Amino acid sequence: MTATQPPPPPAAPAAEPGTTSLPPGSSPWQLARRALRRRPAVSVSLCVVLLFVFMALTAPWLSALGGWSPEEYDKTAVDPYLGGLPLGPLGGISTDHWLGVEPVTGRDLFARVVHGAQVSLLIAFAATAIVVLAGTAAGIAAGYFGGRTDAVLSRLMDLTMSFPSLIFMIAMLSVAKDVNRIVLMTTVIGLFGWPGIARVVRGQTLSLRHREYVDAARVSGAGPWRILTRDILPGVSGPVIAYTTLLIPGMISTEAALSYLGVGVRPPTPSWGQMIAESVAFYETDPLYFLIPSTFLFLAVLAFTLLGDALRDILDPRGGRT
Repeated sequence: MTATQPPPPPAAPAAEPGTTSLPPGSSPWQLARRALRRRPAVSVSLCVVLLFVFMALTAPWLSALGGWSPEEYDKTAVDPYLGGLPLGPLGGISTDHWLGVEPVTGRDLFARVVHGAQVSLLIAFAATAIVVLAGTAAGIAAGYFGGRTDAVLSRLMDLTMSFPSLIFMIAMLSVAKDVNRIVLMTTVIGLFGWPGIARVVRGQTLSLRHREYVDAARVSGAGPWRILTRDILPGVSGPVIAYTTLLIPGMISTEAALSYLGVGVRPPTPSWGQMIAESVAFYETDPLYFLIPSTFLFLAVLAFTLLGDALRDILDPRGGRT
C-alpha cells in the first residue's frame, strides 16, 4: 500500500507580459529602475532624454564651443545673389557651422538648436511642475475630504476642461504684449493642464482613504496633514510619476505649436517651433533648415513618450490597461 502523496503546491500566477518579478516592498523608483533595465528601447529613450537635458543645461557652453552665438549673423555664409541661401552643400554645413546656417541671416543652426532646446525644455518642465503640483494637491484634497470640497473642486476641474484650451491660449498670448514670454507661456500652459492629473489622483485617493493603515492613523490621532503627506501621498506617487513623464512631451509639443503660430517665444529668442515656422518658406530650396529643428522636436517628443509609456506600465499597470 503506497502512502498518499501530498497535493502539489499551487502554481504561482503567471506574470503578465512585459512585467518583471520584483521583491515586495520596493519603492516606485526601484521598480522602475529594475524594469527599465530589461527594455532596450526604453533605455535608448532614456539616453536620448538625458542627452537633451544635458544639451539644454549646457547650451551657452555648447554654442561657444561651436564658435557662434544664436543671434550672431554670418553674412559670409550666405549668397546674396541667390536670395540669401547658404553657401555650400547641405545647407552650409562645414567645420565652421556644424549644422549649417539659417538662410538670409546666416545665423548658426547648431547654436540656435541647442538654445531652442533650453527654451523648449524649460517651458515644458516648468509647466509640468505647475500642473503636477496643482493637480496632485487638488486631487488629494477632493478625494480625501469629499463632500463639499470634492464637489467644488470637481466642478472646477470640469469647468477648466470645458474651455477650448488652445484657442484660449492663443488669445491670452496675443493680448499680452510687453511681458516675459517664457513666464507667460509657462503659466498659461500650466493653467489648463492640471485637471487631468487631478482626476487621476482623486480616484487613487478615494481608493486609499479607507485602507486599514489610514484608518489606524486616523484613530491614533493623526491630523489630516500628516495622513495626507505620510499615508496618501506615497500611495499615489506611482501614477503621478508616470503621468508626469507623459505630460512632458505634450508640453513640448504645445510650446512648439504656439511658437509656430507666432504667439509663443518671440525672436530673436530661439525655439524649435519658431524655427520650423521660419523654415517653411525654404523647405524646397534649403530642406535641411526645415529638417534639423523638426528632427530634434520629433526625437524629444518620441523619447519622452516611450519613457512615459514604460513608466506607466510599471508604476500604474491598472491605469495602463484601462
